[in-house]
Amino acid sequence: MDSTLSELHARLAQRNFKVAVVGMGYVGLPLAIAFAERGFPVLGVDLDVFKVNKLGRGESYLRHIEIGPLLVAQAEGRFSATTDFDRLAEADAILLCVPTPVDAHQQPDLRFVRSTTEAVRDRLRPGQLVVLESTTYPGTTDELVRSILEERGLEVGKDFYLAYSPEREDPGNARFATSSIPKLVGGVDAASGELALALYRAAIREVIAVGNARVAEAAKLTENIFRAVNIALVNELKVTFDRMGLDIWEVLDAAATKPFGFMRFNPGPGWGGHCIPVDPFYLSWKAREFGVTPKFIELAGEINIRMHEYVVTKLVQALNQRSKAAKGARVVLLGIAYKKNVDDCRESPAFPIMEQLERLGVDLCFHDARVVEIPPLREWPQFTGRRSLDLTPTLLAASDAVLIVTDHDAVDYGAVLEHAPLVVDSRGVYPGTNPKVVKA
Repeated sequence: MDSTLSELHARLAQRNFKVAVVGMGYVGLPLAIAFAERGFPVLGVDLDVFKVNKLGRGESYLRHIEIGPLLVAQAEGRFSATTDFDRLAEADAILLCVPTPVDAHQQPDLRFVRSTTEAVRDRLRPGQLVVLESTTYPGTTDELVRSILEERGLEVGKDFYLAYSPEREDPGNARFATSSIPKLVGGVDAASGELALALYRAAIREVIAVGNARVAEAAKLTENIFRAVNIALVNELKVTFDRMGLDIWEVLDAAATKPFGFMRFNPGPGWGGHCIPVDPFYLSWKAREFGVTPKFIELAGEINIRMHEYVVTKLVQALNQRSKAAKGARVVLLGIAYKKNVDDCRESPAFPIMEQLERLGVDLCFHDARVVEIPPLREWPQFTGRRSLDLTPTLLAASDAVLIVTDHDAVDYGAVLEHAPLVVDSRGVYPGTNPKVVKA
């Protein structure tokens, strides 16, 4: 181990090692908290002035994330948030937590990774560790990030260090936090891997070294593809069993009694969030470079993308059976977050449902216990700024139907069933049969 690397390891062990987190969103903010909680000096970097100002005032802009450790670090002079990328020169480690969406053709959109890496390149100094955490295809760290960072003459493994460590956040999961979720780390070279491993082990309970960055990138995609495929399977079973007059949730309850060989996934109105609707397409795209067409992954994507159409069809049919046309029908959408008990709307199935219903002329409003106002949306800008209505008996009774899209625990579903004339349930909230409930 050369003297520079030895010094970095020594300073890391003493917590005299500044960690910069670029991208203070659902991934970056909890990561910054984890390092601050372990006594590290932390710099939060984001282009969003709103986020930076909120953190500067000691306020969290994500309701489900408690930022107490950051407040302590801020009071001790160990944490600050900034929009100034020049301050990356202060850091010993730079952790990149930026979005990796897909475009309209389901192709990887790496513009955020590219632009952020270019910003790091322009400020990179010898001795720094750079780690990409964004979910992406195998080879991104080696091929894209490395090539950009080395453009000004610095060399990986000699002048600076580079690794990949995928985020594994699960917003709303009370059992697991960043520091308690096992962390994978893969370096572009051995020295980078060892330094990144030591860094994360100082803040995360369990850290697992893998052979290289590509293995870590592939592992993250595999985790989410597993979920995407099984969600598609259970959604297809929902449609099939419905045609047979069977309740998918009752079938799943029965299947789940087997103590081995079965893992339960629940159907819904479609997939959502920043991972499952996006990540499988990264591998699908990269696989074509090697002459492989991953049909299983693409079929799962097709099924999940179209689930909102099934839900809308069930709603329209239920209205027709009650002699009510979709056009002019008053429908309350219950829940627009992508999953229960979070305020995250990214890629939520609620928005294609809303878009399709409004094209049919439905008079639509929504209630969400977590989302007071719809934030700016890249794909559905027409919904930005719409506000949640109070879920009162008057609102429910005045509706023609309530459509449950997200099953937040905070909702009184007994009151919904009591006051609403029709409930279309896409989440299995109501077990058994009820003349007012249509399963979707």
